[in-house]
Amino acid sequence: MAIDKVKAYFRQFGMEERIQEFDTSSATVELAAAALHCEPQRIAKTLSFLADGQAILIVAAGDVKIDNSKYKAQFKTKAKMLSAQQAETMIGHAVGGVCPFAVEEGVNIYLDQSLKRFTTVYPACGSANSAIELTIPELEKYSGAAAWINVCKES
Repeated sequence: MAIDKVKAYFRQFGMEERIQEFDTSSATVELAAAALHCEPQRIAKTLSFLADGQAILIVAAGDVKIDNSKYKAQFKTKAKMLSAQQAETMIGHAVGGVCPFAVEEGVNIYLDQSLKRFTTVYPACGSANSAIELTIPELEKYSGAAAWINVCKES
């Protein structure tokens, strides 16, 4: 299971115990916010796209949406989300648990500027009922992000 891969990933940093698992689903921003008792915007949602035949991940605040013109300017192609099957195959995590940790090789990860207004955020951990609270510098470090980008609409 993908959560086991994420746990193993964080174990090497002595952080596995920071992963939270819930009895209820955290597969959407709203469900995750309810499970964590936090504001929806602090959920670090991970969106999966296909760009030039490659899977990419964009981690963004829970209250923003992709701005198609900004996306096209950044990646020189139209925003095309992966299907559920493509996400599981190309990223290594099922929809609802997609996260920027322990992903398949060759997946580029980007962090959207919308996250920078928070001290800590909550990305998923490979399952539809998990999350971890990370500071922004921790998210940057452990996601292995290629860059900070600005591809979301202002909320």
